[in-house]
Amino acid sequence: MTDSGVPLRVVSYNVHGQRDDTAALAEVVRGAAPDVVIVQEGPRRFRWRQKCAALAESFGMVVAAGGLPSLGNVLLTTLRVRVTDTSCQRYPLTPGRHMRGAAYARCRVGGVDLLLAGSHLSTDPAERPAQAAAFKRELAASTLPVVAGADLNEGPDGPAWQTVAEGLTDAALAADRADRHTFSCADPRRRLDALFVDPRITVVDYDVVDTPLTRRASDHFPVLVDLLLPTA
Repeated sequence: MTDSGVPLRVVSYNVHGQRDDTAALAEVVRGAAPDVVIVQEGPRRFRWRQKCAALAESFGMVVAAGGLPSLGNVLLTTLRVRVTDTSCQRYPLTPGRHMRGAAYARCRVGGVDLLLAGSHLSTDPAERPAQAAAFKRELAASTLPVVAGADLNEGPDGPAWQTVAEGLTDAALAADRADRHTFSCADPRRRLDALFVDPRITVVDYDVVDTPLTRRASDHFPVLVDLLLPTA
């Protein structure tokens, strides 16, 4: 704990279904040494429990929530973070489209309670607004400070992004680094990935980690954010 809050390091990361260099992926996360990883495109099919556990172990972490019930959104934590409750959400399925959802975990860190959340919205612009509204309803219902990571599949000017962001702090804007693109690693040109936090939470630092390792690990760059949680 500092004089102004409890530090929390968070990574939000679309891991591309672990289809890339998994050793590089593990090295990236271990090198960042986060307390929390909010994963998009994590395990969601056959043997998903074992695969989520293996992914967490490769990062030196444990599974808090998600997997198949949240359709590939997974929340991973270190043992510094105590998980007190979890839930998963599935968005309505449009026939012929890819089912999506969200994962949530109520946690306590250094005596501070918070809600962790993660989601991955549709690539279809017609589907995204309703999914964003469903995600936002869960975030808005929380009385705890919220830390929400998401691959929104659109930029900050999109309606789904604006729905999720309303009333929350966009960590990139708070750090004056909204010009840092997260996708694609091969040709970074869009900011699709974001971390939103309760206004009571202080954004200390923000980075989109662009290194030779991250370019091998996934098709998205990880978002790395240092926060101070409110103690009052």
